[in-house]
Amino acid sequence: MKAHTKETQAAITPETALQLLKEGNQRFQENKKADRDLLEQVRDTEGGQFPFATVLSCIDSRVSAELIFDQGVGDIFSARVAGNFVNEDILGSMEFASKLAGTRLILVLGHTSCGAVKGACDDAQMGNLTALISKIKPAVAAVTEPSDPAQRNSQNIDFVNDVAVRNVHMTIDRIRKESPILKEMEDNKEIIIIGGMYDISNGAVSFFES
Repeated sequence: MKAHTKETQAAITPETALQLLKEGNQRFQENKKADRDLLEQVRDTEGGQFPFATVLSCIDSRVSAELIFDQGVGDIFSARVAGNFVNEDILGSMEFASKLAGTRLILVLGHTSCGAVKGACDDAQMGNLTALISKIKPAVAAVTEPSDPAQRNSQNIDFVNDVAVRNVHMTIDRIRKESPILKEMEDNKEIIIIGGMYDISNGAVSFFES
């Protein structure tokens, strides 16, 4: 499998980009990696890069976007931060990726049993981590059930995962609200902005279709 060129990137629609990620994740689950020479792709991309998607995911060591979507060198932009939230720097990176570098899709990818989400559920306090998890706390507040405070913590994995899903949706809302560039591209159907959840127990990604 060759690295993407300007021509192959131009032929990819937002819908095609989503399908490429879905197919890659299916290969990952079935342990049937595409036949590619990564060093050859390094050489192919020496003069430029033409990725088709941008993925914002958590720093969790089990959630490498290139691996779980079976992608090669030059295929995707990968932004990672604990809790997969956006700030000004990440939004700027996404704008570069989409407006200037030509990616067709932005995926905000959460995952089950997320440590950063657990920290937000527990109101963890530790150095700079305190400020980081404050970005996730609005998602904790937005999940209203269970209402019993004793059940609203990291020991309740269903609650944790519900918060992780809500965090993805709220992150997408922030992208649309805080980046007029990306919102306009989405409205013009130049890109898709979509969310998803990675299941650390089986390697499957569930995409949010709306």
